[in-house]
Amino acid sequence: MAGLILKWLGDLLGGPFAKAAVDAYKVKLDAENSKDSHTADLLARELAVQQSEIDVQAKLKTAQIGHPWEPEKLFAYIIVLYFGKIVVWDKIIGSLAGYTRNIFNTDALTGDAVGWAAMVMAFYFGKRGVENVARILKR
Repeated sequence: MAGLILKWLGDLLGGPFAKAAVDAYKVKLDAENSKDSHTADLLARELAVQQSEIDVQAKLKTAQIGHPWEPEKLFAYIIVLYFGKIVVWDKIIGSLAGYTRNIFNTDALTGDAVGWAAMVMAFYFGKRGVENVARILKR
């Protein structure tokens, strides 16, 4: 559009110098338009690559999360229920009701159950830290 106006103005003013200036400016505009289209193409490709990376990361996260009934998660659910019963039922509800015995008293874990509970808790609370350290050492 600007090229047409400048061409009309050059024809109106006449002269080879004005015509040459208008032609030079038209060439400059065409070059900028092609540069802009090239830049737009590169940006579109970059956005497409970023979108595909986001899709792949989402699939990886889904694969890493897995199914909620995996054995390692079942062990964690059991430990959560045990400590939930101790804290919520025995300590909170039992103390509010004024009971210290009967159903508001949970026996302590003994034997191998203590070791297993400690390992499950260490796995869930320490897993992410170990993964981060391994990722740093891998670099």
